[in-house]
Amino acid sequence: MAEEKKVIKEDEPKKEKALSEKKETSVVAKDKGALVKPEKKALATNDSLGKSVYGERKFAKKRKRSFDKDQKQDEFEQKIVDLARVTRVMAGGKRMRFRACVAIGNKKGKVGIGLAKGADVTLAVSKAVAQARKDVIEVSMVNDTIPHEIYQKTGAAKILFKPASRGRGIIAGGAVRIILELAGVNNITSKILGTYNKCSIAKCTIEALSNLKKVEKKEKKKEEISSPAENKKPIAKEVKKDNTKKKELPAKTASKPKNKKTGEKK
Repeated sequence: MAEEKKVIKEDEPKKEKALSEKKETSVVAKDKGALVKPEKKALATNDSLGKSVYGERKFAKKRKRSFDKDQKQDEFEQKIVDLARVTRVMAGGKRMRFRACVAIGNKKGKVGIGLAKGADVTLAVSKAVAQARKDVIEVSMVNDTIPHEIYQKTGAAKILFKPASRGRGIIAGGAVRIILELAGVNNITSKILGTYNKCSIAKCTIEALSNLKKVEKKEKKKEEISSPAENKKPIAKEVKKDNTKKKELPAKTASKPKNKKTGEKK
């Protein structure tokens, strides 16, 4: 028994040494792992950066395209002319929807209106804007006003537009004012003579602005008309001179026989 105890005591320091060695190796392994792990991370980040360079370029192109689209869309300003809740009677009851009349314009001669319905206000407005973009018209202007007076009638709406001098401002109200501001007409006088329904007035104003005559064509016609008129004037003067000469000749011949007759009588 005593020998066995001695052997156990001798084995105990060996086991302690082995445990201490294991702990040291584990600590070293941990330290190595700590040193190795950041390298692996760095390599991973470098790989990810190398891959993302091309990815970022692709995304940048997509972003540019989307940004260009946003710029084109933002060219037009939009204003709500009329917003109403409408109902439709169905077999099961009433169906409620929203109707939106929206006007868009760039304040440089382009303007349009759209009328649409939707289950929600935002849906109705977005539909109306899409419709207005399809029906954009160009307004002819001279010195921030219209070139001539115009009277327009569409349905029950009647509107009269007159040009105004610079500094006069927009003399209009309601839907007419919104559309004229978006079109860029800064000086004008107007009068609503018919119904006061905003949707019908908006349609009437758009038709009136689209029926305005363009100024460039008029200037060309004036130049063409002025050139033949100048050629005709000297011809008329020559004819008049010839007529005067002809009138003088018979007057002289008529005076001679009178003198002869008087001499014979004497």
